[in-house]
Amino acid sequence: MFQYVRTRSFLIPLTLILLFSMLTAACGSPQPKLVDGKMNIVTSFYPLYDFASKIGGEHVNVINLVPAGVEPHDWSPKSRDMQNLSSSDLFLYLGAGFEGWVHDTLDSMKKDSRVTVVETSQGIQLLPGTEEEEHGHEDEQAKDEQAKDEHAHGSTDPHVWLSPVNAKQIALNIKEALVKVDSAHQADYEANFKRFADQLDELHNKYKTQLAQLPKKEIVVTHHSFGYLAKEYGLTQKALMGLSPDAEPTSKDIQQMMQFVKDNQVKYIFFEELVSDKLAKTLAKDAGVETLVLNPLEGLTEEQAKQGADYLSIMENNLNNLIKALQ
Repeated sequence: MFQYVRTRSFLIPLTLILLFSMLTAACGSPQPKLVDGKMNIVTSFYPLYDFASKIGGEHVNVINLVPAGVEPHDWSPKSRDMQNLSSSDLFLYLGAGFEGWVHDTLDSMKKDSRVTVVETSQGIQLLPGTEEEEHGHEDEQAKDEQAKDEHAHGSTDPHVWLSPVNAKQIALNIKEALVKVDSAHQADYEANFKRFADQLDELHNKYKTQLAQLPKKEIVVTHHSFGYLAKEYGLTQKALMGLSPDAEPTSKDIQQMMQFVKDNQVKYIFFEELVSDKLAKTLAKDAGVETLVLNPLEGLTEEQAKQGADYLSIMENNLNNLIKALQ
């Protein structure tokens, strides 16, 4: 039975008021949609959205599938996402085993879909997944969990974009895809790419110069996300867990990490923003050290999105925190 709310002149069903409020709230956060007159691009996660927006400029409408504040490992496409994807001009995904949903999604799309699909990690030499000796799993169940984790990522580390050098290759792949789909605006895409590539070169040089001057090279992270960054700049990454944010450390993992922190006089343990920081803070407290953010840039928080943060600014923040930790 309806409950009613009395106004000055008539009664309104309470259920209808609640429904209207929900619809009004939903209207306040409109869903991204395709637009006429521009190249419609759908991207699988934030860095690709950022790169495509910068290179495409005014000629493109870019829709990022994973919303702000959502960890992409926990995400899968909904019906609205499938509609946007199948009706877009260009779909950009990373590959390298990062998007576990992408192949089934592409297989389920209508065969007459006109969308051009591009795997943007092409041309990048991939690193293997988590090394067994880096994580002392103490039982068979833990080893099975690691095997599942590596299988989900194709037994490779997919976090290629965290090296500015690799980011430049991804940007190049995106630029070439834009030119292929929309050759009429090639000059603009080339100019925008050149500008962005110069910024990535500058970022790379900052990392290379400033990290080389620091006495320490060991970084402690909660997840095995920074292999490409570490390799590029001569750092040693010690990760408590494997590639997946859902991985759980064993007691032996924790003991080994505590010993590593002590042996290398580590002062900070890095954690990620889109996953819980509870483990990192607990470990840091037990070890008598502090915590800092090292952002894997799998997505922005809602606050970062509102503030206009992007790949370049987040990577600058990462560099500043690395410098603080490695002094």
